[in-house]
Amino acid sequence: MDINLVYMVLFLAGIIGFAALNAAYLVWVERKGAARIQRRTGPSEVGFAGLLQPLADGAKLMSKQILFPDGIDKPLFMLAPMFAMIPAVMILVTIPFGPVGFGPFADFMLVAREMNIGLLMIFAFASVNVMALLLGGWSSKNKYAVISAARAVSQDIAYEIPMILIAITIVMTTGSMHLSTIVESQAGGFWNWNWLPLQGNLFGPVTFIIFFICSLAETNRAPFDLGEAESELIAGFHTEYSSMGFGLFFMGEYANIVIGAALTTILFLGGWLSPLPASIPFIGAPSVVWFLLKMYLLIWTVVLIRWTYPRVTLWSLLNLAWKIMIPFALVNLLGSAALIKILPMLGL
Repeated sequence: MDINLVYMVLFLAGIIGFAALNAAYLVWVERKGAARIQRRTGPSEVGFAGLLQPLADGAKLMSKQILFPDGIDKPLFMLAPMFAMIPAVMILVTIPFGPVGFGPFADFMLVAREMNIGLLMIFAFASVNVMALLLGGWSSKNKYAVISAARAVSQDIAYEIPMILIAITIVMTTGSMHLSTIVESQAGGFWNWNWLPLQGNLFGPVTFIIFFICSLAETNRAPFDLGEAESELIAGFHTEYSSMGFGLFFMGEYANIVIGAALTTILFLGGWLSPLPASIPFIGAPSVVWFLLKMYLLIWTVVLIRWTYPRVTLWSLLNLAWKIMIPFALVNLLGSAALIKILPMLGL
């Protein structure tokens, strides 16, 4: 048997488990975080501190009957939840989480499949996610779901443009779409990370913030959750879904949050590189622990934002993308290109 095939199958099983575990326990984190912000207790009855609540919720979802409302387009209705989850799993296949960092596998890179065009593949599969929202809303034949799908598509198109422009700037400054190469180009301490302008990314801190905002909008998270605005559209594009149809949409959303945080970590925060000097034993060495620490810090920021800021209006959402973020991302792209040419001429 081909060892590479076995390796891929094991990694794929691990990625699906990782996505499911994150979907389950990030819900627990979010519910606990929301409860603390609103002075409540959150899940506390099922297991210690409610840690078994996600398992109980998952068992409940899987035991429920899948309902098909009258008048729906059944093939598209069944296909939409798969479009929400499968692209997320395919993206996780390409993300390098870094070297293990300890023991006999210290230099083993935790990634299913590294690709020279890994960044391009991520954006290619990420664009499929909007099809899940469109098909789910359109096939439901529910007026609220259709409105939600239209909102989600316009939102995704608007925010993908500045996101890709900023990613192109990073590719231009690092000279590669290979995710590991992008991380390695940021070696030498946190002052060499791409969120600072020293690497050639002209407005580094601002582009980092814009990219992070775009990742929120891409995953339909508050304050940009207009596709699921409960006070206006019930549950948005998945209003008519039950059982694991709803569960797959739910898992896909949290998997996309993980992907957004992981990609932000790779492009701007040095990936698995330590912010401390490499000469410091253990904590100065590159490790998957550093990657996960940065990634989950960003995810916690996403949770805080959801329960802190009110939902924006639709026209404010689109104006922010088309009138502010896209022009700024274009200026940054052109300025960074000029900086890349000028700095070598100045001997810097």
